[in-house]
Amino acid sequence: MRNLPKPFAAVCTLVLGLLLSPAGEACTNLLVTKGASATGSTYLAYSSDSHDFYGDLVFRAGGLHPAGATREIVEWDTGKHLGEIPEAPRTYTRIGFINEHQVAIGETTFGGRKELGEGSGMIDYGSLMEIALERARTAREAIQVIGKLVKEHGYHSEGESISITDPNEAWILEIVPKGKDNPGAVWVARRVPDGTISAHANQSRIRTFPLNDPDRAVYSADVISFARKNGWYDGPDAEFSFADTYAPLTFGAVRFCESRVWSMFRRAAPSLHLGVEYADGHHPDKRLPFSVKPDRRLATADVMALMRDHFEGTPLDMTKDVGAGPFGCPYRWRPMVWKVDGKRYLNERAISTQQTGLSFVAQSRSALPDPIGGVLWFGVDDTFMTSYVPIYCGISRVPPAYGEGVASMTQFSWNSAFWVFNWVSNFAYSRYKDMIVDIERTRGELEGRFLAEQPEVDAAAMALYAQAPRLARDYLTKYSVSRGQMTVERWRKLGQELLVKYLDGNLKDRRGRVSHPPYPESWYRRIVADHGEVVRMPDAKEK
Repeated sequence: MRNLPKPFAAVCTLVLGLLLSPAGEACTNLLVTKGASATGSTYLAYSSDSHDFYGDLVFRAGGLHPAGATREIVEWDTGKHLGEIPEAPRTYTRIGFINEHQVAIGETTFGGRKELGEGSGMIDYGSLMEIALERARTAREAIQVIGKLVKEHGYHSEGESISITDPNEAWILEIVPKGKDNPGAVWVARRVPDGTISAHANQSRIRTFPLNDPDRAVYSADVISFARKNGWYDGPDAEFSFADTYAPLTFGAVRFCESRVWSMFRRAAPSLHLGVEYADGHHPDKRLPFSVKPDRRLATADVMALMRDHFEGTPLDMTKDVGAGPFGCPYRWRPMVWKVDGKRYLNERAISTQQTGLSFVAQSRSALPDPIGGVLWFGVDDTFMTSYVPIYCGISRVPPAYGEGVASMTQFSWNSAFWVFNWVSNFAYSRYKDMIVDIERTRGELEGRFLAEQPEVDAAAMALYAQAPRLARDYLTKYSVSRGQMTVERWRKLGQELLVKYLDGNLKDRRGRVSHPPYPESWYRRIVADHGEVVRMPDAKEK
C-alpha cells in the first residue's frame, strides 16, 4: 500500500505559462519560527489541494531493520515502482507529515525551467519527504538526508519547495532536476530567520542566500556552477538568485502563487503596507521578501487563521464580484483561465479553495518531550470550512474517521471525515453568506475547546510521562482519537442542522417558523440590468 494518498505529485503540480497559468492544483505553506510564536512553538501550516485527492491521515510505525533490508520507492503521482534503496537501520514513526521527533514537512511544486523538465533519477519529491521523516530527528538532519538521497540515487520530479521544521528551527529547501540526461539535482536550503515568518505557494522563494554560512544556508556544491555551465547566470556568486535562475517569475507566478504568500504577509504584518501591487502580476519589480516579522507574535489560532483566506478586504476579494453570486460565495469552479471574445481572463486562486484534500498546522515545542510537544492540528477539505483536530505525534493510532481505507475519492462513507466535511461545504456553497456563519460558529466551538484543553492535556501527559513514557503515549492516543471522532460526529450533525434551517432556500428559526429572506438588492439590480424587460411586471396603469 502506498505510504501517502495518491495521486500526490498531481496534487501540487503547477506549470507556469509565460503570461497565465491554469494553477488549478497547487499547495500553500506557512512557516512560523520560534521567535515569532506566542507559544514558544515553531509552526508549519500546509494545505494540499487537488480535485482528485482524497484526504486522510497516514500512520507509519518506525522500527529497527536488519542489515540488507531495502526500502521501495514508489512515485506519489502514478504509483509506479521506481526502485529500491538500502533501508536505514532505524526508522522513526510518522503520522501524516510529522514524525515522533516533532520534525514536520510540507511542499509546493513550482516546476522550474522547461529545459530541465522532470528528473530522471530514482527518488521523487514525495518519497524524499517520507524518507526524511523516517530518518531525521531535526530539520537539519532532514536536509542532510534529502541531499544525500538525491546525490546517491538521483531526483525524479520537477522543481519543489519543501518546508521543514523542528522544535527550534524552520527551513525552506528548494530543488530542481538537472535534466533528462542527468539524474541528479541542484538545491539550496535557507533557514527562516528567527522572529520571522515565511511562506511559499508554488513559486520558488529563495533568491540570494548566504554563502559559506551553514548556520543560515546549505546547498549542493554545483548550485551556481550548474547555472553557469548552462548559460543561465554569469554574475558574481554572492549575487546569484536561485529563484530568478531556476524558476523565473511570470505574471501567473505572481497572480496565482505569490498572491497567496502576500495574503499571509499583509495580514501578519500590516505595518509593512504591502499593497495589492505585490500580488496582481502587473508590477514585476515589486518582490515580496523571503520572510517578514509579524506585528505581534502568533498563537496557534492565528496560524490557523492565516491559512483561511479568500483575499477578503482587498481588490482581489472573491466575495464581491458577480462570480460570487447573490450570496457572496468566494469559490470559482474550474477552469481558472477562460476566454471571452478572444481575450483571456482569470479566476483568483486563494489559499482557501474547494479542492483541498487535507491541511494541517504542525506545532513543535522544545519545552516538552517529543511525544507531547508535537501536535499535528489536522483537517480535511477547504481550510476555511474545516475544523482542526489535535493529533499528538506520540500516538499509536489515528482517529478511524481520518484513517486509511475508510472511503476513497469514488466511494462515499458517512464514517469518513473527508466526505462528511465535503458534504457540509458543498451544501454551504448554495447560500454561503448565511451558512458560513453557522459553520464558523461550530468551528470556533470545537477548535476553541481543543485549544483551551491543551494545557491540561499537556500537564496530564507530563505526569504520566514521568511514570512511564508509554502511559503518556496511551493517554494521548485516546485523547487524539476521541477528539477526532467527536469532530466528525459534530460536523455530521451540523450538516443536518443546515439542511433543516435552509431547506429549499427558506430560513427556519429555532421555533421552526419559516421566512423567505430576499436576495440582496444589488443582485436584483443585476437581474434587472441583464433581464429586466423579460421579467418586469406591468405598472397598474398598464394593466
